[in-house]
Amino acid sequence: MAEDEHRQATFGADGELSDRDPDADGTNDFGEPKAADETDGGYSRYAVSSLLQKAVRRSDEEAAAWAAWELARSGFAWNLWDRLHLYVVEDLRAGQDVALLVERYEELATERWEPGEWRGRICAVHAALACARAASSRESPNADEFFRNAADARVQARDSDDKPAVDFPVGEFEPGGEYDVAFDKHTGEGSRLGRDGEFFKTHGARVGPEGEDEQSARWQRLNMLVHEADFSEEQIDHAVDPVDPDDRWGEPEFADDKESGGE
Repeated sequence: MAEDEHRQATFGADGELSDRDPDADGTNDFGEPKAADETDGGYSRYAVSSLLQKAVRRSDEEAAAWAAWELARSGFAWNLWDRLHLYVVEDLRAGQDVALLVERYEELATERWEPGEWRGRICAVHAALACARAASSRESPNADEFFRNAADARVQARDSDDKPAVDFPVGEFEPGGEYDVAFDKHTGEGSRLGRDGEFFKTHGARVGPEGEDEQSARWQRLNMLVHEADFSEEQIDHAVDPVDPDDRWGEPEFADDKESGGE
C-alpha cells in the first residue's frame, strides 16, 4: 500500500493541511475548486470523519455508510481506512470479528482495486456497515483512562503518605492477597515460596467460569495422575472444577499443600 494512504491529518500554522493529498484536488460536485480539506459534496472531511465515528458508536448504518462513501470518493480513502481501524479498537466491544473484515475490505479496496472507484467505494461502505452493525462499546478507552488516572492517584497518594482516591483493580498485589494464585512457579515470589508444578496444576491452571470441557478435563486428570507430584483426589477434582464466577480468585487450602500456601 502506498505510504500516503496511511498519513494522519496534520495542520500548518495557519490551520490548513500541511500535506495535501493530490487525489483530493479538483472541483466539488458544484464545479467549484475544492479546499484542502473539502469533500466532493462540499463538506469538511474532518466533520465527515467525525460523523462516521459517531455513527459507528450509535449504530447508525445509513449515516456510517454515507460518510465512508463520501470520504472514499473524495480522495480521502487513506484517511477513511486509517480511522476505521481506529474505530474497531476504540468504539467496538472487544472480540468483534469486524476488525478482521475491515482489514480485508481495505486490502480489496486499495490493493486489488482503486480506493476511489466504484469497487473501492463499495468496500468502504461494506466496512462502515460492518462497524455500525457490531456491538458498540467504549470499554477499552474507558479502561485506559481509568488506569491512567489510578496510576496518577497512586503517585499523589504516596507523595502525601495517604491512600489513593482510586487504585488499580488488584490493589495490594502480593502473595497472600486476593490474587495469591498468580504467584506461582512462573514468578520470583512463587519460586521463593517453593510453589512448583503441584501448586500450578492444582490452582494456577484452572479456568472458568465454564470450566474445562469433558475431553480437556480428562487429559488434565490423566496428566496429574502421571505427574511426579503425588496429587490427592481432592486436588485433582479441584484442578478441573470451574472457577466460581462469584469468587474467581478464592482457592481452598489442601492438607497436601506445602506450608507456603501451595507448592
